[in-house]
Amino acid sequence: MTDETPRLGFCCKFIPDEAPDRHGTQKAAKEAALAMNVTSVTIAHLRRLDQAAARAKLGAVVGHNLAALRRQVAWVAARPPLERLLRLASSILPGYTHPEVRDLYADADFRRAIEAGLGAVGEAARAGGVRLSMHPGPFCILASRNPAALANGIAELEYHAEIMAMMGYGSGWHPHGAHVNIHVGARDPGIAGFRETLPRVSEAARNLVTVENDEGSFGIDDVLTLADRVPVVLDLHHHWIHSGGEYIEPEDPRIARIRESWRGVRPVSHISVSREEFLPGHDPDRRPDFAALRASGLTGRDLAGHSDLMWNRAVNALVARHLAWSDFEIEAKLKNLASTGIARQIGGPVPALAAE
Repeated sequence: MTDETPRLGFCCKFIPDEAPDRHGTQKAAKEAALAMNVTSVTIAHLRRLDQAAARAKLGAVVGHNLAALRRQVAWVAARPPLERLLRLASSILPGYTHPEVRDLYADADFRRAIEAGLGAVGEAARAGGVRLSMHPGPFCILASRNPAALANGIAELEYHAEIMAMMGYGSGWHPHGAHVNIHVGARDPGIAGFRETLPRVSEAARNLVTVENDEGSFGIDDVLTLADRVPVVLDLHHHWIHSGGEYIEPEDPRIARIRESWRGVRPVSHISVSREEFLPGHDPDRRPDFAALRASGLTGRDLAGHSDLMWNRAVNALVARHLAWSDFEIEAKLKNLASTGIARQIGGPVPALAAE
């Protein structure tokens, strides 16, 4: 991805911008949310159905999900260029890696419909300049001493890579900036275990995978030791927690190493801020002080939670400076409402990064 246009966007779920009222807006908002978001079905539910009913149920859910993805991508493509980034939900194909559902997905007609639907999503994203990503759940790890957990983690990563391939992102190094982001995994075996497991992953998945720092076991300095193998995603909020309050500036030497890890592709970073309920009355033009907040009695867990909106203008200004080198996924709980909010504040041209 050579396009250096800065982008930010939301993660997985679309929230309609309508407040409930007595004129039926609440019902309309629920209907809009249903139309715009993927849904799922449990293995337990499918297990209670006969083969034909299970196939029909799964087909209906997947059909809905493909339509919802097309609507999400169309909505993002219609936003200003700054907002054309979208993290897709993982549950597009429910139970895809589960042995009891595998035969249903093996049906040739069903497979063709899925490939056509996902292909259309990918085409729409590329035509609309929308950068796509996925972020498997916490059990998708490449470092574990548990063989079953490791096998499940690899299978889950391969599933996400297959989704990306069906959308047209299955060849080359992070085509069009697409990526599948994961965490390192268990503290033991940690970084060494990640390195050992990575070659067991298909080339297509290796060409899509990225790894981010977390707030507990693996800080940015730890994750940067993997920069020779995979691109590093900087999560600014995780780093703030892990470091005890440091805000990384764009001029920090580690930023250059993160950029290098992407090998010519524009990086992606993550941002969120502590929940509003724990910082009532906090000056939005002053960045939260971790040490002072801990001294006031707040725990690290309190501060680690994601806020509803990007309420802190000083943190948002930091994001604006980092946009000179990285795109951003906004991880606030109110999703697109948060990402459009920070986009309105940032607005205008993004400042250029100083020459190295």
